[in-house]
Amino acid sequence: MTEQAIDTAERPGALARATQGVLGAPIARVEGPLKVTGGATYAYEHAPRGTLYAAIVGAPVARGRVTGIDDAAARALPGVVAVIHDDPRIPAGEGNSRAMPSQGTDRIFHHGQPVAIVVAETQAAAREAATLVTVIAEASDGRFDMTGEPVQRDHKLGFLPAIDIGDVDAALAEAAVTFDATYETPVHFPAALEPHASTIWWDGEVLTVRSSNQVIGGARDTIARAMGLPPERVRVLAPYVGGGFGGKTGVGPEVVMAAIAAEKLRRPVKIALPRRDTAYLVHHRSATRQRVRIACDTDGRIAAFAHEGVAAQNDDSAFLEPIPFGSIPLYAGAARRFRTDLVRLDLPPTGAVRAPGEAIGTFAVECAMDELAERLGLDPVELRRRNEPERDPTSGKPFSTRRMLECYDEGARRFGWPARVPAPGSVREGDWLIGIGMAASLRGNFTVEASATVRLEADGRAAVECDMTDIGTGTYTILAQTVAEILGLSPGAVDVRIGDTNYPRSAGSGGSFGAGSAASAAALACEDVVAELARRMNAAPGDLSLHDGRVTADAREVPLAELVRGQPIVGHGRSKPGAQAKKTSQASHGAQFCEVAVNAITGEVRVRRMLGVFDVGRVLNRATAANQIVGGMVWGISYALGEAAVVDTRSGRFMNPDFGEYHVAVNADVPQIECHFVEEIDDAANQAGAKGVGELGISGAGAAVVNAIYNATGIRTRAVPVTLDTLLAGLPAA
Repeated sequence: MTEQAIDTAERPGALARATQGVLGAPIARVEGPLKVTGGATYAYEHAPRGTLYAAIVGAPVARGRVTGIDDAAARALPGVVAVIHDDPRIPAGEGNSRAMPSQGTDRIFHHGQPVAIVVAETQAAAREAATLVTVIAEASDGRFDMTGEPVQRDHKLGFLPAIDIGDVDAALAEAAVTFDATYETPVHFPAALEPHASTIWWDGEVLTVRSSNQVIGGARDTIARAMGLPPERVRVLAPYVGGGFGGKTGVGPEVVMAAIAAEKLRRPVKIALPRRDTAYLVHHRSATRQRVRIACDTDGRIAAFAHEGVAAQNDDSAFLEPIPFGSIPLYAGAARRFRTDLVRLDLPPTGAVRAPGEAIGTFAVECAMDELAERLGLDPVELRRRNEPERDPTSGKPFSTRRMLECYDEGARRFGWPARVPAPGSVREGDWLIGIGMAASLRGNFTVEASATVRLEADGRAAVECDMTDIGTGTYTILAQTVAEILGLSPGAVDVRIGDTNYPRSAGSGGSFGAGSAASAAALACEDVVAELARRMNAAPGDLSLHDGRVTADAREVPLAELVRGQPIVGHGRSKPGAQAKKTSQASHGAQFCEVAVNAITGEVRVRRMLGVFDVGRVLNRATAANQIVGGMVWGISYALGEAAVVDTRSGRFMNPDFGEYHVAVNADVPQIECHFVEEIDDAANQAGAKGVGELGISGAGAAVVNAIYNATGIRTRAVPVTLDTLLAGLPAA
């Protein structure tokens, strides 16, 4: 069989002909029983014979130079095997397949930067010994807050180049109505349930890394370069990952340092970052300052739209938060300006945290639209409807699919959005002020090159293999459904093998592109298998019907196992962006609605109900897709009401680097959340017809909460989180 490398939207594929009804069904996760019974093992649970434990020693200052390390007390502790700090490969930060961290440097770029690794016979000994290592540092002044002028640079080097179309300033000067406000968001941590953990050992000449990582193909490349090895001598395994939220897309320095220790000691080494270390050794979402300016007529039709922000980096190779990414195609307006400027801070690296750009950019834009609607005397939904573009207002490209208006209408209907929104502070139930709010959601859609192999075995079962990961998103299940749909099998008859770099390289989990890209590759591999089955049936592939483990063509029906003839039929598929990806504007869309209650005495905020309607192309599994969306909506509640990493601007330290004080939403904060879909298969997106799901739910969610708080209290807040102290002074009198 030959590998297919085609534009995934050039022709109808096997999924277009499928009629099983398996794909899209809300079937339970196929790996679920293993997870709930403990049969699914995670990175730190893997324990080869003779495993050692490691802990990281961090820099005691935020900027400066290491002048010496005294490790005598640590080495004297019983159980300590080694303290390593003189290897030139020790990284100063995290890296990925595109950017490597600095190695072998005595410069200190941020507090907690790794400078040594302690290895011991037990975890307790390693962590205790790490506290006994004295790092002598020469400190220099650093910058730790967002105040001051940003550093200008060539934005073409960034993820999102600056956009300037038409004369925004002239439109603002001439408009009947103008809006101009600044919004702020804090640092966010990608704090996944499973810690950043790895177990590393040598299998002959191959360095094997069992890691909690989202994109293991890129991880293999990074580890190989850091260790000075060819990629084929590195194998990365990640069959189960307990969440990532973008924090596990790169390779943390602890992975490379543990690999160095395993090489030097010729024994397996495992490491898991404590929560406090995670704040310094894993990237975070930058704090931002955003200015939104809108010019419109008295009917609310936008003539100019500007979304300009400032985000932080610690060096030019780091990720710069693409603040306006979600707003670029969102609303009409001939004059347009979008840019993100840079502030250089001496903090740990910034990076991609779930829905980079959209999560915090939509907070500013959707709150601004709410404020503008009030100024115009318009319903917030109606203002958005009046500015729904027919084509991408920035690129001019047609939308592949866009059902935003239906999301507004269906969401308003299901939520019970009133014909006239009550005046702010006018609805009360005892001590509680009641308010409603809404916001639009948008997440750009990408298809990334991905490969997969599908084997139809001699017994009629199938297996699909790729190095895709499942970070709790349902990868195992949707790949089983994809293959089952095309080959006429039940999902239980499909074995899914993922999370191993020995399998074909896929997109990995990130950017909401993993499911669509990997499912497309699997679908293309299935087409190879179907083509061979058709040849054996003396029929054209389009004339085949595959159901219940049997193949039918020209009134002949043959069991799959009989057609296989004792030898597996193997298909290879490779999906990649094609012509349609360049010709169309692609995104997932949605509308979010929220009701809150604010205590008029204490300022306590309770989200009472939340509902969203979303356009994500083909829904590959209605249960796992809704699970992802709802999870994003919960994160929106979290950052609207509590989530913020606090920086000590004197020292560059995080003041709340653990779950004791970094406040995420818990069960008591989250009401019953409804998620609904308006489904339309997007053939321009990829072979699967699916658009991104995972990061869409967080987009707009926080703004809907904050807008509802305003409607409840009459208090406008332009910064999150909205804590009690931001409301108390402005609450209406009893």
